[in-house]
Amino acid sequence: MTGWPERRFLDLTGAEVPIVQAPMAGASGVALAVAAINGGAVGSLPCAMLTPIQVIVQAAEVRAEADGPLNINFFCRRLDRAPDDSEWRALLQPFYEAEGVSTAPPPPLRRPFDAAMAEAVEAVRPEIVSFHFGLPDSDLLARVRAAGALVFGNATTPEEMCWLADAGVDAIVLQGAEAGGHAGWFLDRHRSTPLAELLRVDVPVPKIAAGGIVDAADIVAAFSAGASAAQIGTAYLASPESQASAPHRALIGTATGTVFTNLFSGGVARGFRNRLIDAIGPINPLAPPFPHATAALAPLRAHAEAEGRGDYSPLWAGTGASRVRPEPAEALTRRLAAETLALLETA
Repeated sequence: MTGWPERRFLDLTGAEVPIVQAPMAGASGVALAVAAINGGAVGSLPCAMLTPIQVIVQAAEVRAEADGPLNINFFCRRLDRAPDDSEWRALLQPFYEAEGVSTAPPPPLRRPFDAAMAEAVEAVRPEIVSFHFGLPDSDLLARVRAAGALVFGNATTPEEMCWLADAGVDAIVLQGAEAGGHAGWFLDRHRSTPLAELLRVDVPVPKIAAGGIVDAADIVAAFSAGASAAQIGTAYLASPESQASAPHRALIGTATGTVFTNLFSGGVARGFRNRLIDAIGPINPLAPPFPHATAALAPLRAHAEAEGRGDYSPLWAGTGASRVRPEPAEALTRRLAAETLALLETA
């Protein structure tokens, strides 16, 4: 056998290898997207925390350094009015006192995809636009398609996979429970669904496996179960091109466990345990709903990070983090592709 046995994803996107560099807001940006594209993969820009102008500028920076498929990623969850977070702040008060900090203006919120972002997509004309937490309204989605972009959805349950397929997406990211970062659930409530269970669901579009995939053996296992590509996040976090903080990087490749937590944004997300999680538990009902838990934590996070600590920071990572070692992102991409092909040759 020569070449990739399953080519639907490659033919759809124009990528050289069936790998998507995961969009990781706060931990990835232009440099990582460029390196992934230059390695033959789909490079991704996380745009949920950017302004429309920043989206346009960063996409142009990628285009200036790399020639290949670019994915720009957005959140779709509705942004409700900020709730009363007094009980949450009261719970955090002992930490304010211990750290000697007071409240401060909140950081920018992760904003849902809107008309201004649709205009940015029309300006950028990326090969792919992917969405977390469902899909935008039909008029906005039509503008994305009219700009020539493929549309990728993110599913965390079989029901979400079928919903996205019925909505006409071009491919579906299957975000298993093993995946780091925010679980992109949008139907019913969050349910922890293993990647293997999602891969068993039959849909008429390419399936992109995500969750705990850090090496060639993981990719081959996903392909054998029906995936057309793999989305990789945690393995890229250790690369020099990522924006992961020093405390975050220090945990990658160690035995430190990862858990689902709602403390850092109010949304359920998988990350490394840290001081805050150990003190009040990974899931706390007093944390305001996504993304409003962030505001009260901001001064604690800023203070600790200035001292090189990640005690109050979201340290997102998937279940394969202990097996990751630092490697430049382009080299990582090419190595994973070559080792995967070699394993497939002998299968």
